[in-house]
Amino acid sequence: MNSVQPASPVNGTPLIGKLAVYGVGLIGGSFALALKAAGAVSQVVGVGRSRANLDAAIAAGVIDAVAVDDEHAVADADLVLLAMPVGQMGEVMARIAPHLGKSTVVSDAGSTKRDVVELARRHLSASLSRFVPAHPIAGAERSGATAARADLFRGRHLLITPQAECEPRALSLVRAAWELCGMRVSTMDAETHDRVLASVSHLPHVLSYALVHELAGRANGEQLFSLAAGGFRDFTRIAGSSPEMWRDICLSNRDVIVDELNRYRAELARIEALLNAGDGEGLERVFAQARDARNRWLSIR
Repeated sequence: MNSVQPASPVNGTPLIGKLAVYGVGLIGGSFALALKAAGAVSQVVGVGRSRANLDAAIAAGVIDAVAVDDEHAVADADLVLLAMPVGQMGEVMARIAPHLGKSTVVSDAGSTKRDVVELARRHLSASLSRFVPAHPIAGAERSGATAARADLFRGRHLLITPQAECEPRALSLVRAAWELCGMRVSTMDAETHDRVLASVSHLPHVLSYALVHELAGRANGEQLFSLAAGGFRDFTRIAGSSPEMWRDICLSNRDVIVDELNRYRAELARIEALLNAGDGEGLERVFAQARDARNRWLSIR
């Protein structure tokens, strides 16, 4: 994993003349707001399925205009950000491919990378050298344009999984844009990315959704939720995230997530064995090791 140094606009000139954002939600909207706050973009146009969400984005100053069609959105854009759920990537790539300008750079913000790279090879073959796959590791349980905020990415990690064909100019532009959002940019291969994120992001979301779903299905579900306190709220916060987005992530990375679920089952079996044996020392040892590992992680964030 390689780090890069933060960039800044040159001589007061915005890094990006026109930015087209497909999917003006938490990530796409926050990207636009952060670049605006940095003085790094002149114009932001938005594309999305919901006109109400796009109107809200204009009202909040997230975007400057709604693109009337794909050609007007991307033909003269310096950068196109694909920030919709990964399940929509292929269809959108196919739509924009005929209209991309000869110097337009395309990037994405998807939480999985192997599938996105494959879709780009299939649909963006003529402009593959200007496609830069990326993943901002930041988010919140809220979604939509009204959830966007300029400081969302500050101090967080951005992983780029560049392909061998990638033009240095395209890679530099994407790196610089995210650095101006306040992110710490690193590179990683797509396979490693999907395995790492499956363990520390995708699995926790699956577990959170599963717990809420299981408790909600019990006959006394309402009573359980009425008595739930801080620990339950903390563990299940991410179950408030977009079901569509996480459906797509899970399906895209399902082979690795299944591996992680099997590992987790093995750990649960270990805990179950300690409980059945009444092994308090063993339980405390596991809990202490977990606490110490978490504290070390918090100390280096």
